[in-house]
Amino acid sequence: MVKYHTIISPVIKSRSKTKMKRDSIRLDLMGTAKKDVAGKPSSSSGGKKAKKKWSAKKVKDKANNLVILDKPTYDRLFKEVPTYKLISQSVLVDRLKLNGSLARIAIRELEAQGLIKAISRHHSQVIYTRATGDEKKPVASEE
Repeated sequence: MVKYHTIISPVIKSRSKTKMKRDSIRLDLMGTAKKDVAGKPSSSSGGKKAKKKWSAKKVKDKANNLVILDKPTYDRLFKEVPTYKLISQSVLVDRLKLNGSLARIAIRELEAQGLIKAISRHHSQVIYTRATGDEKKPVASEE
């Protein structure tokens, strides 16, 4: 008895190669014929959609913020910041180009000196405003 796969397998391999060649030629011919004939897709058959083109996303520039206060920034911090109406860590990072941790330390220092006062204290964002002379100052003992 002869094994089936020994007789058939060479024939299948050779047929499949020629068949693939024929199919590719047929597809090429059909593809060119379809392009010539079908300018618009008919209402019964759905036309192919145009391939979606992905645009390159814009890369945001890396912020080059200060990690250590230099003399001009330190002077500007104590001169300009107490005049801002709204003071927060984000504002200092944006306007003075400071690092976030450095901005938090600067705000604490300004509050300790009494130049700014807290409006809202939240664990993630603390909001301050300029200190005005409206607060009641402790009355000194009169003699």
